[in-house]
Amino acid sequence: MIKITLPDNSVKEFEAGVTPLDVAKSISEGLARNTISAVVNDKQVETTTPITTDSTVQLLTWNDDLGKKAFWHSSAHLLAQAILEFYPNAKLTIGPAIEKGFYYDVDFGDESLSDKDFEKIEKKVLENAKKGSTFSLYPVSKEEALKVYADNPYKVELISNLNDGEITFVTHDDFTDLCRGGHIPNTSIVKAMKILNAAGAYWRGNENNPQLTRVYGISFPKQKDLTEYLELLEEAKKRDHRKLGKELGIFAFSEKVGQGLPLWLPKGAALRKKLENFLSEAQKKAGYEFVISPHIGAKELYVTSGHWDKYGADSFQPIKTPNEGEEFMLKPMNCPHHCEIYKTSQWSYRDLPKRYAEFGTVYRYEQSGELHGLTRVRGFTQDDAHLFCTPDQLMDEFKKTIDLVLYVFGSLGFADFTAQISLRDPNNKEKYIGTDENWEKAENAIVTAATEKGLNTVTEYGEAAFYGPKLDFMVKDALGRKWQLGTIQVDYNLPERFDLWYTGNDGEKHRPVMIHRAPFGSMERFIAILIENTAGDFPLWLAPDQFIILPISEKYVDYAKKVSQLLENHDISGLIDDRNEKTGKKIRDAELKKIPFMIVVGENEENDGTISVRRRGEGDLGAMSIENFVTYFKEQSKTGFEFKA
Repeated sequence: MIKITLPDNSVKEFEAGVTPLDVAKSISEGLARNTISAVVNDKQVETTTPITTDSTVQLLTWNDDLGKKAFWHSSAHLLAQAILEFYPNAKLTIGPAIEKGFYYDVDFGDESLSDKDFEKIEKKVLENAKKGSTFSLYPVSKEEALKVYADNPYKVELISNLNDGEITFVTHDDFTDLCRGGHIPNTSIVKAMKILNAAGAYWRGNENNPQLTRVYGISFPKQKDLTEYLELLEEAKKRDHRKLGKELGIFAFSEKVGQGLPLWLPKGAALRKKLENFLSEAQKKAGYEFVISPHIGAKELYVTSGHWDKYGADSFQPIKTPNEGEEFMLKPMNCPHHCEIYKTSQWSYRDLPKRYAEFGTVYRYEQSGELHGLTRVRGFTQDDAHLFCTPDQLMDEFKKTIDLVLYVFGSLGFADFTAQISLRDPNNKEKYIGTDENWEKAENAIVTAATEKGLNTVTEYGEAAFYGPKLDFMVKDALGRKWQLGTIQVDYNLPERFDLWYTGNDGEKHRPVMIHRAPFGSMERFIAILIENTAGDFPLWLAPDQFIILPISEKYVDYAKKVSQLLENHDISGLIDDRNEKTGKKIRDAELKKIPFMIVVGENEENDGTISVRRRGEGDLGAMSIENFVTYFKEQSKTGFEFKA
């Protein structure tokens, strides 16, 4: 008999050879019907996989993320099968599940795939799925695997990097593929499927390799789920920050300036400035000092920090000067510069913590195929800060930093988030710098602080930065999509690499601990997500144009200017629409531009010293004195959150 431990720590005994499906049946027939995959001893397997030793078992349904992963990975096999039926000369490469759906990279050779072909492939996928074919995983020798794929250089490359005993094939129906496993019981579970799009993708993400066609798809166990998902996609298209950013005049790109280098237009610059001022005020209350560092740094700076060894090959290449051997780099990170700022003085324990903040622009080379609006760019500004503290101060400083992140999220309407504790991969420590002792101290500090602040956390191994563990804030937007925004990191390693120290109360030199933090993450990415989350209807205090004055004729433009100046004096920003158009059209245009308040002025308003106010989405609010409108505006623009340092 073997012991099976379930997630609730209950233990059941079974004969050796029991399968996850047998375990599910022992609990209930309903669970067995809904179980589509399983995790045995931290490895995802099929429900028919025999278990021969004492094991931990997690049964997965469609409602589990890993259950969806198995469902979508299996659907990728169905997609590949259908593609080969229409394109028998195509060469398959890889087809993983992704966060939403799956893709398969295919070399179509001299043929091509267009969106006109999607429907016939979808029909074939569902036709094959109805057969209810079982996914059968079995081992294959390296020699045999290489023979099977002798005419497919992509599969040969994958197999060549594997050893005998590591290679498995999966078969369903008449289709076989190289695969390491993790499938649903049979194809009939897939009831709905849609090809979303096809795009170019380099083999293994290397632009020196052949370009393939990446076919993206999504599938569901019910047609209703697919219908709802497609409706969500349509809403996402309306909210796309690239579309709204152009319509609202927030940002633009220029081929002459360069890919991935956004140009902030006046309204976008105003939006950024308001965000910067908002965070700067909170940081000032929290005792931060503001610094500015250059956009480039000597290569040696990043060799010292470790960034050159880690990212040098994939970053912008060094800038050479007329002096032989002298090289600079576009700044990929702010932290090395801040370490050097710390070193400009000698510090005592009485001086710490030192908190340096900067809206620092950094540059990283992203492949052109990876660029996407503001969410993936080559030049971006981080709301960066680095705190240098004593070990005894670390916990208190970390918790205060969490408070700052929560203040930012609350003020901007991000209420649904999870704090991801990103730790080292315990099985691959070579990826990281620093001693085990320092890593353990840093990881324990993050776990303890997150627990004491009562955060909803998940732990992910292998997601730490190369110099230290992180607390990453994963935010859900209005469409239920997850984004990584704020981050806080504990670092014992850079202070060592830069030989940072302070004098302790014992008169000896001691190493400070460093905290890296960025509540927004990057201004570009944060604003992109903010645009999509709000659909361009920014919080009132943040809107680039908070009002627009609509004089009903040219005679009242001077009064409109007077009103505008009075409102600007109260830090309420806006503009005047003095076009020779009807007021109704001006109101409709203002609504489309998502301007919160429309202020109509004419003869009555000028004579009475008042304004007629309309609010977007609410309609006419009636006549008000300017003083009453200012009071009303200030009340309406409160975030409801107050930062207390």
